[in-house]
Order: sequence, then C-alpha cells, then structure tokens
Amino acid sequence: MKKGVVINQPVSELIAGLGHMDEIVIADAGLPIPPGVRRIDIALTKGIPSFQDTLSVVLSEMCVERAVVAQEMVDISHAVYDLVVQSLAGIEVAQLPHVDFKERTKVSRAVIRTGEFTPYANIILISGVWGFG
Repeated sequence: MKKGVVINQPVSELIAGLGHMDEIVIADAGLPIPPGVRRIDIALTKGIPSFQDTLSVVLSEMCVERAVVAQEMVDISHAVYDLVVQSLAGIEVAQLPHVDFKERTKVSRAVIRTGEFTPYANIILISGVWGFG
C-alpha cells in the first residue's frame, strides 16, 4: 500500500506519472475543462474541497518547477494569489490573461476540479525534477 499524503487514487496516479515539464491544473468549480483533457473531479459541494486544501496536498507530493495563474487572480482574488505565492515559496508564478490561461489548459495532463467558488482560483503546475523543486 502507498505510504504518502495523497490517498485519492486518480490524483496519486497522475502525480506519480508526471514527467519533467508536464502540466496539471487545479481548478475552481467553474473553470471549463477542454474536451480531451482528463478530468479528475473531486468537488463535493460548494467549497469542499477548497482550492487551498487541494493545492497543499498536491504540493506535498509533486515536484513543481513553475506555476501559472490568471492575471485576474491578482486583483479579484488577491488572498488566493497571496496563498499561491506563499505555498510556492521561491518558485516562479507567471501570470496570463484568463482567456490565455484557459487556452493553455488544453495541453495539461489533467484538470483536478475542486469545490472552490472563489473567482480565478485556478493554477497550472509545471512538473519539475526530483531534487530540483
């Protein structure tokens, strides 16, 4: 049996299978998931699980080299942006206009959909290499 933090089988499998520079998305409940991109829906109800909880658990097992958020997060959901920067201490967090962010999700290995209802609470995590992120 796996001895780790992530016990959700699809999320654990996703993280274990990532290669360098692969991208995954942690999304709020409203982010459109492009056709053909794997959906891991862990949303139960409004706010459960939260973006913050999901990000924290994923970061406990995923080596992240860089991240991308929507520019709109900075102004509209500044507390979420602060959480992201704090959670990724020292890791580059790039910004894209939301329309470009949604387009970029098309190349993600998967989108993990949370129950978060805070606007723009979405992040693209870019996989790093063990020991370097």
